[in-house]
Amino acid sequence: MSAPSDALEGRSGLLQRRQRPVLGDFAVDHRMVIVALLALPIGALAGLAAWVLLRLIGLVTNLVFFHRVATALVAPGSAHDRWWLILLAPVVGGLIVGLMARFGSEKIRGHGMPEAIEAILTGGSRVSPKVTVLKPISAAVSIGTGGPFGAEGPIIMTGGALGSLVAQLLRLTADERKALLVAGAAAGMAATFNSPLASVLLAVELLLFEWRPRSFVPVVAAVGVATVLRGYLLGGGPVFGVPQVPIHLDPTINALAVVCGLTGGLLALGATWLVYKAEDAFHRLPIHWMWWPAIGGVIIGLGGLVEPKALGVGYDVIGSLLTGRATLSLILGILVVKTLIWSLSLGSGTSGGVLAPMFMIGGALGALEGTALPHVAPGFWAMCGLAAVLGGVMRSPLTGVVFTLELTHQWGALLPLLLASTAAYALSVLVLKRSVLTEKIARRGLHLTREYSTDPLETFFVRDVMHPASAGTDMTLEVRPDTTLRTVAYLFAELDVAEARVVDTDGLVVGVVTLPDLLQARLHDLTEEHHRARTLLASGLRRRATEPTES
Repeated sequence: MSAPSDALEGRSGLLQRRQRPVLGDFAVDHRMVIVALLALPIGALAGLAAWVLLRLIGLVTNLVFFHRVATALVAPGSAHDRWWLILLAPVVGGLIVGLMARFGSEKIRGHGMPEAIEAILTGGSRVSPKVTVLKPISAAVSIGTGGPFGAEGPIIMTGGALGSLVAQLLRLTADERKALLVAGAAAGMAATFNSPLASVLLAVELLLFEWRPRSFVPVVAAVGVATVLRGYLLGGGPVFGVPQVPIHLDPTINALAVVCGLTGGLLALGATWLVYKAEDAFHRLPIHWMWWPAIGGVIIGLGGLVEPKALGVGYDVIGSLLTGRATLSLILGILVVKTLIWSLSLGSGTSGGVLAPMFMIGGALGALEGTALPHVAPGFWAMCGLAAVLGGVMRSPLTGVVFTLELTHQWGALLPLLLASTAAYALSVLVLKRSVLTEKIARRGLHLTREYSTDPLETFFVRDVMHPASAGTDMTLEVRPDTTLRTVAYLFAELDVAEARVVDTDGLVVGVVTLPDLLQARLHDLTEEHHRARTLLASGLRRRATEPTES
């Protein structure tokens, strides 16, 4: 037990000096660049998928409501003179979506974002190829037949599926698959709404569950390509261009923006509550879930008879609200009918997104409040309501602010939008434990937290918590897999350490041996020796008992 450590190192190679790793602000290597390069074509594919989905929605809408072959986005409500069509079309669309989900893939049900989150949390960021094809088709059918949903949820799932498939084909790691899945999802969002910064913020606030260069850089790369491609396919201007007039703000306007945010938060709470009350009601039905979207279609059709403009994605209505051209009857009809049919039909498990309906409902709330509040600019209060409802429903306040600014290019409204969105966000998180996006995941037995914080253990060095007897040394004990426990025990005693790393011939760590491991192994050996001794003793006694005795 007196051999010096130098002799041990020279004779057996079991003890090696290791240089301390160079620490930095971020853990990153060249793989980040490789994944970012892979994100470029994924961004182009997601941008193209967004264009295809919008054209599919336009095609279905034109075929169903206007009986013509065209791909331009039109409002189903403009065909309101055919009441039977408005009533029956959503039912047929829901039935088709239910059949596609039953016999195609159940993953196409829902509004896309919870499914993407679940794939990241539990599925290793793997998405089935079926979803890539069936999700946009089912969404086009659902929205094109009058469903009051948005295209962004299906785009998130489709773009994410494209990124996931590329990562699976190239056999990338789970973290790299996640980065490419989210890159595709954010790229699809950016191409749909021409909102690159809001799409990146949505990825950070909702999908990545981290803020690290390894995922942030690929997401921005994909979003950049998709946004440039959108300029060629759909135009580069704001989706809802509002009159660019000077905005004069004072403390009263900013205080009223907070009030607008609180009312938007209340509306967000009510809509979220309705969605999951409706889902609970559908789960109690004594029929297969395949029929639920058709029942949701009945709700949509009845609402469409009351307010036809509540049907479809409603980009024209959102534009009227944000430019201050909506009438009071339209504002009230959208606020009541759109909220009800969207919340109740979404609970049926049909296919469609939540952002466009939130744009419309939030804009209607703000426009209604604007009839009693001081005039600031055309559509100003509608913008505050839109940002507030987004912040409250999605629990992503920065995304709500930037989305509103990029949709309208009214940059002078930044401060009141931030106040309104944050007020709604604060009210929402105080009252409800889960959002409309995470409640579904929680109901499947999963838990996620959206709080970002630094792990306290990451700020400690080993020397701050290691045993004083070994402090101040850069020596690390390493042993080979074929080293005997007797040798490891000798080294522990000689070097006064209580742990050794097991490394293979390439120097990769394959395990750790600790002092309790040695004690447990020795105890196991003693137990086996004791068992063998008892067995031999019992065998000897049996033999003696059967031997004949001498007379």
